Amino acid sequence: MGALILKMSGRDRQLIVLLAAASFIVMTGGVIAPIFPEIVTDLDLSPALAGYLISSHFLTVGIFSPILGILADRLGQVRILVVSLILYALFGMVGGLMQSFLPMLMTRGLIGAATGGIAAASLGLLVKMYDSAEERSQAIAYVSSVITVSNIIYPVLGGIVGTLHWRAVFCLYGLAIPLALLVVLTLQPQTGSKTPSSESSDKTNHPDKLIQTFTNPFTLQVFLTLCLTAATAYAVIIYLPLYLKTTMNASSVLIGIVLASQALGAAGISAFGVRRLTQRFGLIGSTGFGFACMALPLIIIPQLHQLIFLFPTIIILGIGLGIVVPSLYNLLSNLAPLEYQSSILAAGTGANFLGQFLCPSLFGMVLSHQGVMGVFYFGASLPLILGLLMLVSTFRVSESSIN
Repeated sequence: MGALILKMSGRDRQLIVLLAAASFIVMTGGVIAPIFPEIVTDLDLSPALAGYLISSHFLTVGIFSPILGILADRLGQVRILVVSLILYALFGMVGGLMQSFLPMLMTRGLIGAATGGIAAASLGLLVKMYDSAEERSQAIAYVSSVITVSNIIYPVLGGIVGTLHWRAVFCLYGLAIPLALLVVLTLQPQTGSKTPSSESSDKTNHPDKLIQTFTNPFTLQVFLTLCLTAATAYAVIIYLPLYLKTTMNASSVLIGIVLASQALGAAGISAFGVRRLTQRFGLIGSTGFGFACMALPLIIIPQLHQLIFLFPTIIILGIGLGIVVPSLYNLLSNLAPLEYQSSILAAGTGANFLGQFLCPSLFGMVLSHQGVMGVFYFGASLPLILGLLMLVSTFRVSESSIN
């Protein structure tokens, strides 16, 4: 695989390596989810307490992504990416050696911090590969597609390796070591030219630009929108299986297929449809359309009682997510000065993961008062509100400055 990558053209090689690095963002939690019951049993953990082993990395990714994004802009994205991949592998594999809850929880938090560095540096490098907004939009859509597909592949891979022993699954994190080597071989700056990995030694840093971008009301709105969109998407993953089990008596296999249909819808539109939508309707318009595609299925789901009607509904939900998330990242990319792309996009990643971390608290309150039906209706209201606010913002922000 490594030899094949090295034979590709320069930009294609860089793109494949960066997309592979982006997929590791999903691997962090994806590969251990299938072996979670074995961890609980073997280590004799409280199921409620052990749940933090799955969710704790969301918090540390959210915290460290902006910090490491700023460092990536100052020290160079390649350096941060290589170091983060090496630490990712070490913290991940060490986690498989832990014999009790607290040490393992610590390693989960540390691998989350390393994941934040991978997200910050890889996204920063990616957007610097392309000059036009359309090309950046397509590149970000590729990342969204890879992450979506990875949400299917890594849990399956973790389940297969877990048949050997649950501790063997932690060895999968070691794949970050050869990827770090590929980063060094493919993303180093060439003499006399600038590549996506060119360090920032030849540019003047202006912290006031970064502060102005971060405090821009529209930038803050996009961060909040990413956070609440991620919370809504994660709520579907958490509560849709509960609804399917109680109302349709669906098996775990069918539930998995339903969730996979959402991921496939998101991956398909991200790879092949977002660029065309953006060209025709602009970023604001396509984002609003994506939110409508998210809200409609969430309104319909409580009315459905047959699985055959559920699949197209969930695919539409996935299409909405596949439009909204890349569009929001593209908005951030176009709002940020070139020298601070990593910082702003990393903050967006942090907002995304914080939304996932806060999801059980936010939607859990709705569940306790309104039941699972209320979760879907509340989930539908959020995209509608967020889409409306995004459209209202066009009266305050000239679309020409972000398109």
